[in-house]
Amino acid sequence: MGSANLDLVVEVPRVPLVGETVLGSDLARIPGGKGANQAVAAARLGRSVAMIGRVGDDEGGRILRDALETDGVDTSHLATTPDVPNGVALIAVGADGDNSIVVSPGANGRLSVADVEAASDVLGAAAVTLVQLEVPVDAVAAAARLAGGIVVLNPAPAPSSPLPAKLLEAVDVIVPNQTELALLAGHHGPVDVATAAELATRLPVPTAVVTLGALGALAVSEGNVTHVEAPEVTPVDTTAAGDSFCGALADALVRGDSIVEAVRWAVRVGAVTTLRPGAQPSLPTAVEVTALLGRS
Repeated sequence: MGSANLDLVVEVPRVPLVGETVLGSDLARIPGGKGANQAVAAARLGRSVAMIGRVGDDEGGRILRDALETDGVDTSHLATTPDVPNGVALIAVGADGDNSIVVSPGANGRLSVADVEAASDVLGAAAVTLVQLEVPVDAVAAAARLAGGIVVLNPAPAPSSPLPAKLLEAVDVIVPNQTELALLAGHHGPVDVATAAELATRLPVPTAVVTLGALGALAVSEGNVTHVEAPEVTPVDTTAAGDSFCGALADALVRGDSIVEAVRWAVRVGAVTTLRPGAQPSLPTAVEVTALLGRS
């Protein structure tokens, strides 16, 4: 359950500073949004996936619905919102593959508790429910409450205020990056691997998985901390790497993998995602991951 955005992407020599104008490439319109990306990521890895969310009553909304259905995602609970534009992400991608993103939520901001409750049958039957924070937090909390299986929360974008206790109580696995982890744990200052491991133990959830970009990820569960290193790749575009990671984590949890095994798979899938530009176009199949990185 989550957001669907139309990504408006421009490649630039470098992400501009405040007040600076930088000339970039031709504009590309690419299906994206954290919820939709994670849905497609899991679907391409072979899972049966349904998407709960809202799109706009415009061309962007039709593009996003078509993209999800092309990848076999069930859109029965993806509502079209009359007289409301679709969510849009404005993305500048630098020459090093890093990006800067501004999101206009549009229809995503209208996703309601009633929408989620109308999909209670899907949530109750799901082995894993993936949620993020690009839609209203009360809808996220409702999805976590109604979920019948494992609940995975990707707290992105980084929350500007503390998350509701009832939401965190329903979460089985939380997947922040270093910035999101610092905000959740009330930490000020840089977050290296050792600091991330310590901060993750403060979170009131059974299991935390901290994504570390090129350094891989940490799996923190029952007092045990495992650092899973990422394979060495030369990134083209890091857009959707975190979403791909979450989709792959869900894929592995459905398979019954341990959390460490699931993180190992997710790190590999996330790394392959950085080798192609765009959000959903970059999401790999399991065959592509194996072809590029081998079976280990």
